[in-house]
Amino acid sequence: MSKIQSIRGMNDLLPGDAAVWQYLEGKVTQLFASYGYQNIRFPVLEQTELFKRSIGEVTDIVEKEMYTFADRNGDSLTLRPEGTAVCVRACEQHGLLYNQTQKLWYMGPMFRHERPQKGRLRQFHQFGVEAFGFDGPDIDAEILVLTARLWQSLGLSDAVTLELNSIGSLESRANYKQALVKHLSGVQDQLDEDSQRRLGTNPLRILDSKNRNTQALLKDAPQLADYLDEESRSHFEGLCALLDGMGIRYTVNPRLVRGLDYYNKTVFEWVTTHLGAQGTVCAGGRYDGLVAQLGGRSTSAVGFGMGVERLVLLLQELDLVPRGLDTSADVYLVAAGDVQLPALQLAEQIRSHYPQLRLISHCGGGGIKSQMKKADKTGAQLALILGENEASNQQVTVKPLRGGTEQETIAQSDLLERLGALLNKEIAE
Repeated sequence: MSKIQSIRGMNDLLPGDAAVWQYLEGKVTQLFASYGYQNIRFPVLEQTELFKRSIGEVTDIVEKEMYTFADRNGDSLTLRPEGTAVCVRACEQHGLLYNQTQKLWYMGPMFRHERPQKGRLRQFHQFGVEAFGFDGPDIDAEILVLTARLWQSLGLSDAVTLELNSIGSLESRANYKQALVKHLSGVQDQLDEDSQRRLGTNPLRILDSKNRNTQALLKDAPQLADYLDEESRSHFEGLCALLDGMGIRYTVNPRLVRGLDYYNKTVFEWVTTHLGAQGTVCAGGRYDGLVAQLGGRSTSAVGFGMGVERLVLLLQELDLVPRGLDTSADVYLVAAGDVQLPALQLAEQIRSHYPQLRLISHCGGGGIKSQMKKADKTGAQLALILGENEASNQQVTVKPLRGGTEQETIAQSDLLERLGALLNKEIAE
């Protein structure tokens, strides 16, 4: 009988890799909390209509990439391909946006049926930040300052660059689309296949084409900046002034657009050259019309999504993963002989005193020699050996596994104090 394999593009996360994820999650969650952003969590399954109304029916995501199916009641459901629309739905459903502002963050899996490759999976994970009820450019600046602080804490400041643009209001964008379509219609047969299709559906995405011939044809195309409404122009100038004042380096990229229909005014991407084609590690912008579009009251909003897999790859590529993350134990308790109960009691006594200590208590029997081999493989600094003689005398043998002091047998009443000195680290709360 053949073994069942995981679905292509939906990967397992093994213990060695999970340690890096936990490190990154710890950094991110601590940072978000320090800025006053609150955690929100929502289902992975939503009504398909949510994404058709928010992302746009003629986008690549809705047309080609969503995992959509009819459930047993005949309802059309979709595995969430992104988090912003889901966050808006949750906030509206539970009354979080009525006469109040919100700063929220979330993390979890997203799903898109794409060709799997390095940094792009069918089940991928994101951190997301969404802020509701703030009109001015100061909130745009805050979330960019927040991300810059994250790069600094991870050692990535020199590995990522910020690209900014303003895509204006819905009306100014519609005027620009007309001008762009008129210009490109004259050279339609020279555009790449995707751009020819987008010309009649989502022409702004042509600006974002990676095809060199198409990019060359865009050199003489109308500029989006020339069609901006005054409010969007003023908002963008205010944002740039704030970033300048904060010392945040950026590049204005006039061809930067986002692939989702709900964006307006500010759009941005943090990009890197260290991951090949998958160079965007964080992206977002304003979406002031989305709440009303989904049935709520008009609400200003801005946010971003940050790819976990790509950030982990970037940390690994630049050798920025701290050493020792995969250590699974500080102490290994060897239980030799008929000492199961006293071993369990001793282990729990240690854990109660040192809640942060990583202690593995041996289970499954076996001789001292085989247990000591297992203790060494865990990377533990110390082995505590509890044999029948030690148990009857209320003693324990302490054996350093990574050099240091000699093996010694001490009273169990002295063990807790001795552990703190031997481990040479802060292990108490």
